[in-house]
Amino acid sequence: MAFSNMIYPKQLENIIEYYKKLPGIGEKSAERLALATLDLNTESIADFSSSLLTAKETLRSCKICGHLTDKEVCDICSDEGRDKNIICVIEDYKSVFTFEKVGNYRGTYHVLNGLISPSEGIGYEDINLSTLMERVEKLDKPELILALKSNIEGETTTLFIKKIFEKKNVIISRLSYGIPMGADIEYMDVVTLDKALDDRKTISDSYFG
Repeated sequence: MAFSNMIYPKQLENIIEYYKKLPGIGEKSAERLALATLDLNTESIADFSSSLLTAKETLRSCKICGHLTDKEVCDICSDEGRDKNIICVIEDYKSVFTFEKVGNYRGTYHVLNGLISPSEGIGYEDINLSTLMERVEKLDKPELILALKSNIEGETTTLFIKKIFEKKNVIISRLSYGIPMGADIEYMDVVTLDKALDDRKTISDSYFG
């Protein structure tokens, strides 16, 4: 049943519709969230609204890796304790937060902001690959860990990345297949993800002597 056929005031319907735009939020959940939001006092609602606007206006992509940050270079890329020669290649910045919760990974990341998908008209030039190539050229004995979905788009992107680096001294590995087919990295539990990272498999033919 559409909300327009119910007894909600128009202003409440608008709030419900905006909550429904969020992933995983259906009509009932959107209704509960909208009503719970209205139960907040005016100061809390003002702070909530201000926080959303500030985040939208100040957060940007790191100029090196593409991760979400409020600075020109994110904290991970600027951390001198990180191994800059190890780059975990991921689809979007949400997966960075998941890996960081694991706590054992001390390399860096590269956010593609998408996957190659010919059926949707998304080519290699539409994702963040050019900056990855620039990064790799500046590194000594780099390793790329491909942490992409095990679906058609993920496999297509994996094969393309392998191809563009096949004649360069780059080790390319991927997460072990303890991860279910088509699973999103951001929803993986930390134990499984840590094991998949630790047991990663080399898929390139490039080795260093």
